[in-house]
Amino acid sequence: MDMSGEERIAAPREAVWAALNDPEVLKACIPGCQSLTMKSPTELEATVKIKIGPVSATFTGEVTLSNLNPPESYTISGEGKGGIAGFAKGGADVRLTEDGGETILAYDVRAQIGGKLAQLGSRLIDSTSKKLATQFFADLGARLGGGAA
Repeated sequence: MDMSGEERIAAPREAVWAALNDPEVLKACIPGCQSLTMKSPTELEATVKIKIGPVSATFTGEVTLSNLNPPESYTISGEGKGGIAGFAKGGADVRLTEDGGETILAYDVRAQIGGKLAQLGSRLIDSTSKKLATQFFADLGARLGGGAA
């Protein structure tokens, strides 16, 4: 699955960068996130519960940040295991561009899934992924005091 997009966030780039690197903010904004622990400045451990169609799963996994270029861009990559539901792994390139007092966050996501989740069909997976991304950006925008446009 590949997904890309842009979101306008009503906050300065430095504030968006700080939020994207704050485990408490991320935990509050990631749909279904039950725990998020920073193991190092570039490594996080997460537990996320999601439902895609008829399959509910709790994923545990690790996330690594690389290609850090504060406050402009980074690459996030990770892998999660959801028991019988399967696995998910992938990454995203994230870029932040200033636009007046706001920030344009652009992302390109690449992901692979396996197990029961892979049997659900790409349309259901894609639509659920887009819905989860929309929810994340809405929550992030709200926390930063504006809202995603």
